[in-house]
Amino acid sequence: MPKYMLHGNYAAAGAAGVLKDGGSGREKAVKDLVESVGGSFETIYWALGTDDFYLTVSLPDSHAAAALSIAVAATGSVRATTSELMTAADLDDVISRRVSYRAPGA
Repeated sequence: MPKYMLHGNYAAAGAAGVLKDGGSGREKAVKDLVESVGGSFETIYWALGTDDFYLTVSLPDSHAAAALSIAVAATGSVRATTSELMTAADLDDVISRRVSYRAPGA
């Protein structure tokens, strides 16, 4: 299953929810969310700085990632970015593919 990293920030309502539920409560909610689209939860970390949280998950495909992302965004409590992650083997496969491309103006 492809791996994804989600990171983002809480809106005021989301931060209030974290205060109410605590880290363990939010971790369970995220795990349940990921499992609801057929994925598996791996890690969640909260951080100081640009983003409030980082999590890694395995999801069946990009449609599952999009469904998860839309459901979270619709609440208005969280603003998140989703990125598919690649292993060294994945990157080797990417590099091995031959691409034909003409740059603009070339």
